[in-house]
Amino acid sequence: MSADRGEETSAARPGAEARGATNNTVTTPLSVLDLVPISTGSNAPEALRNSIDLAQRAESLGYARYWFAEHHLNPGVAGTSPAVVLALVAGATESIRLGSAAVQLGHRTALSTVEEFGLLDTLHPGRFDLGLGRSGGKPPGSETRTPQAPEGRVLDNGLVIPPAFDYSQLLGSPRIALSQALLKQPGATSQPYTEQVADILALIAGTYRAENGEEAHVVPGEGADLQIWIHGSSAGESAQVAGANGLRFGTNYHVAPSGVLEAVAAYREAFVPSATLGSPYVIVSADVVVAEDDQTARDLAAGYGPWVRSIRTAQGAIQYPTAEEARALPWSPQDAALVADRVDTQFVGTPEKVADQLAALRDATQADELLITTITHDHADRVRSFELLAKEWQQR
Repeated sequence: MSADRGEETSAARPGAEARGATNNTVTTPLSVLDLVPISTGSNAPEALRNSIDLAQRAESLGYARYWFAEHHLNPGVAGTSPAVVLALVAGATESIRLGSAAVQLGHRTALSTVEEFGLLDTLHPGRFDLGLGRSGGKPPGSETRTPQAPEGRVLDNGLVIPPAFDYSQLLGSPRIALSQALLKQPGATSQPYTEQVADILALIAGTYRAENGEEAHVVPGEGADLQIWIHGSSAGESAQVAGANGLRFGTNYHVAPSGVLEAVAAYREAFVPSATLGSPYVIVSADVVVAEDDQTARDLAAGYGPWVRSIRTAQGAIQYPTAEEARALPWSPQDAALVADRVDTQFVGTPEKVADQLAALRDATQADELLITTITHDHADRVRSFELLAKEWQQR
């Protein structure tokens, strides 16, 4: 399927949407990425209620956006359908922008994606960010990329750029293969990503034409007041598509930290101004845990290594453990090496320490916005982490 390219429809940007690396009078906006994590001793209903509560708290704290990821067949993650969770949260909040980071296009069609977000926009116009990702069972960071130095490096401002993780070891995973099989119709193949994004833009703009000249008009969906984002973990196709279409770009320091600088550089190099975006706009994610003191923060983050290990071994994200449960789990040097890039780039500590690390990430990537994801076993600790960070960041 192919289509004439349609422009992104207009949407208001957050009022504070400006980057200020050296000007203290301008604060780089912070936003939230929520995986809807399930902790040990908890369940999916409680995780969803926690996410609705955190979205309300984030709105009151001044966070610019609240985004949901999409994951499947993970015992410890309830965020399987961004559009459904967004509908729940939209009714419980008033003004914070809501979105996906990202809808997995590998098992979707352009039409189903536009229809879902068109429905959301119908009742809550102008509040949604449609974030599009290439994946649909493919591990993040598996796009073609410039080789990373095996030893990694530390930038002058202290930001860690670790060695690249080898995702090829996950490509043959039975669980990933099962996920792909269950998500797609038998015998179905994914539409090429570049073409699929063009179809989405055209359907929203009302300019879609099939090869035989037939028009398609999506109701609701056509003319939806959505911000369109492309999400990618490397300098591959996603960065190129975002730049070539003049769209906003999100990249993942918290998932694939080794490729963050090249991803941003590739996007900016490919950027062509569009009707709705005159210059590149980048949001960069970071995994953080904030507490009143470093030791408390480290205790709250103790489950992160085992949680990442469960993902990296294709077990599927486990329910997030307590510090005591995490320390009781078997842990080998091989386990530590498997998750080192993620653990070494998680920002953990006091509000001042974490804010300094976020500033280093912002400055290194020249990010216009930062996307914060935080997982702790107890919901109250997670809320407190976002509260402490917001207060510290707003003082800068």
